[in-house]
Amino acid sequence: MTTNKLPAEIKEYAGGWITERKGTAVPGFLKYAYIVIALGCIGYLVHYRNGETAHGTRGALVRQLNQVSGNADLLMYGVAVLALLAAIGLFVFAFRKAHVD
Repeated sequence: MTTNKLPAEIKEYAGGWITERKGTAVPGFLKYAYIVIALGCIGYLVHYRNGETAHGTRGALVRQLNQVSGNADLLMYGVAVLALLAAIGLFVFAFRKAHVD
């Protein structure tokens, strides 16, 4: 592999697989995509905390399993809270001022 001399304003990461110009910020739409994706995942966890009980073909099996094993409300709410805390950390990291080298 040859080593190319890069201008000082271009930084390389991951052995040259990722490059960026100095002073380039993350686009705003990408930051807001973090919010939408994280909240969508947390909503999915809460909505389907006991499985997909209303599904036409496998809903009856899920309901039978829930009767035998009990519901998973407390566990899944705990997982959702952990996911929410991780999402808040992601939001703080994504929206704070970028570190300048």
